[in-house]
Amino acid sequence: MPHTSDVSSETFHGVVMERSHTVPVLVDYWADWCGPCHMQLPVLGKLVEEYAGKFELAKVNTDEQQVLAREHGIRSLPTMRLYKNGEIVEEILGAQTESTLRSLLDRHIERESDRLRLQAGALYSGGDHEAALRLLAEAHSSDPDNHRVVLDYAGMCLNEKRLETAADLLAGLPVDAREAPEAVRLNALLDFATIAQDAPPAAELEALLHQDPQDTEARYRLAARYVLEDRMEDAMALFLHILQHDREFREDAGRRGLLAVFNLLGNEGELVSTYRRRLFNAIT
Repeated sequence: MPHTSDVSSETFHGVVMERSHTVPVLVDYWADWCGPCHMQLPVLGKLVEEYAGKFELAKVNTDEQQVLAREHGIRSLPTMRLYKNGEIVEEILGAQTESTLRSLLDRHIERESDRLRLQAGALYSGGDHEAALRLLAEAHSSDPDNHRVVLDYAGMCLNEKRLETAADLLAGLPVDAREAPEAVRLNALLDFATIAQDAPPAAELEALLHQDPQDTEARYRLAARYVLEDRMEDAMALFLHILQHDREFREDAGRRGLLAVFNLLGNEGELVSTYRRRLFNAIT
């Protein structure tokens, strides 16, 4: 099969280490007695054929290459390692789905759409937002399966308040990609942007709340505004107040708002710990 090699101790350096400076090399450690290894083989074959030289597959039969397997610390089969520029950049133990392997490869294989994505980022940073959006739209149209393009495009649309486009882009991601940290972050921001979409500016909401402290809708929209302005502690204080005083509001929106902010903050840090304790105290 093209772009596939059987590797020995003598050929490993050339086939894997040296070649990985030109193109990523996926090393598959396997054995004939290993059932999951045989299950993995057609998936690997399909990807090799589809990617057509964008990565190389190097197969190591650990029964025949026991010294090589010991030298590389192989303890379970199948083990797959992806090499790039002479270094291991990914390792996976056990048989994997096509989607998992595709995601692994795509993180390290340069695509034309990635080149356009980087150009779009430079244009956006330079202030040419419309040109950047057009370039990302082109990249997405030409390569809709590039999740990096989708996330950059959705993030840019959020910044430009093109919420419907951002929502469509994020909804179009496969399930595993929607669970990635950046996708979770963008979906949370989309939710807050949707809440704040038709709301008055923060200053007007603050005035409304000052006039009527019982205006939970104003408090909720102001919290969303604060999130979008990166005023996370102020937002959490408002969401906590809603949680403490009106659990029925929008189906426990105060609690859900707090949890969403925790996610945006990576679920770590002193601020998250403080408000997580306050949340726990409020619901117990």
